[in-house]
Amino acid sequence: MHATAQTAGEGPPTAPFQQFIVKVNSRCNLACRYCYMYFAADTGWRRQPVTAAPGMLHRTARRIGEHATVHRLRALSLVLHGGEPLLTDPADLGAFVREVRRQVPAGCTVHAAVQTNGVLLTEDRLTALAAHGIRIGLSLDGGNAHHNRQRVDHAGRPAWPAARRAARLLAQRRHRDAWSGVLCVIDLDTDPVEVYDSLVRLGPPAVDFLLPHGNWTRPPAGLPAPAAAPAPYGDWLCAVFDRWWQAERRTVRVRLFQECIALLLGLPAATEALGLQPFTAVVIETDGSIEQVDSLKTAYEGAAATGLDVHRHAFDEALAHPGVAARQAGRAALPVTCLRCPVVDVCGGGHYAHRYREGHGFCNPSVYCADLRRLIRHIAAALREAGTP
Repeated sequence: MHATAQTAGEGPPTAPFQQFIVKVNSRCNLACRYCYMYFAADTGWRRQPVTAAPGMLHRTARRIGEHATVHRLRALSLVLHGGEPLLTDPADLGAFVREVRRQVPAGCTVHAAVQTNGVLLTEDRLTALAAHGIRIGLSLDGGNAHHNRQRVDHAGRPAWPAARRAARLLAQRRHRDAWSGVLCVIDLDTDPVEVYDSLVRLGPPAVDFLLPHGNWTRPPAGLPAPAAAPAPYGDWLCAVFDRWWQAERRTVRVRLFQECIALLLGLPAATEALGLQPFTAVVIETDGSIEQVDSLKTAYEGAAATGLDVHRHAFDEALAHPGVAARQAGRAALPVTCLRCPVVDVCGGGHYAHRYREGHGFCNPSVYCADLRRLIRHIAAALREAGTP
């Protein structure tokens, strides 16, 4: 029996869901070598329908509308995900977004987006998505071919040429408002400044650097590595931060750095990687199952499952699930080691999935603990040098 998220937190959650990640496809046209969906501990994707049925999407829209009404939400985020969401016709994606907007109460804004690898993005698809107010997030691990060497299709062919075309298309003036930004998974074998500069040249409005998903049982690449730096990912991020911080003009928002600065200044910040704010995302699989976020699938088979679905259950029932409660428990879900740390209010224990250790559940420091301390202290020093209180 696993010591799971179901036993890590105490007390009822207080924050409603505000981000709904809807799987419109359970399969992908790429086979990225580090993908946590298809090459991790959980194989549940194999049992999911390939695509979400219209009836399931209609039911999901109704459930989202109910949740927004009950909790009087003024805004929510609707993320069309997969797999690869652009395996679905953009007209169908637009129809679903339109239905969600019809179901939510007046005054509730639905911020819709797709997260895509970009391979299938064309002028026509982009125009169709933009017509429905759907913004596009692009997954890239840098702005050069060798940065993206792990992003390949099922035959091992590089995805970079098509992804580069997608980035250039999004960067065009007429499409700029549709581009939400880039998600970039950190690769220690790349030069951090080169990666950052190459992404800036592509012209995205924002970049979000992601630590590769791993945990104490299945450590990410480079951890542990006794012969290497004690905080290799922290060092990588510090190099990027210095480049971003010292620029005469910051043309790109870097969410991780901005959220860290906000937390250091005592401001609220909502991010999965940092802080103690309640986490408010939920996943709907292609069969209508309500699940916790996909990153938990790196822990063990069924780690993200709740046993609930949109056909029979309201989202409030998922809010009452012990695993979700643990994600919203803040300090109550942290071990003593974290509670005694001087940067706990900024770190927040790190990404929940990165705390897992077989036999001990999630009540552990992040596997990236040293890296997070390195980055937070580096950014704090930069703020002090700049004279920021």
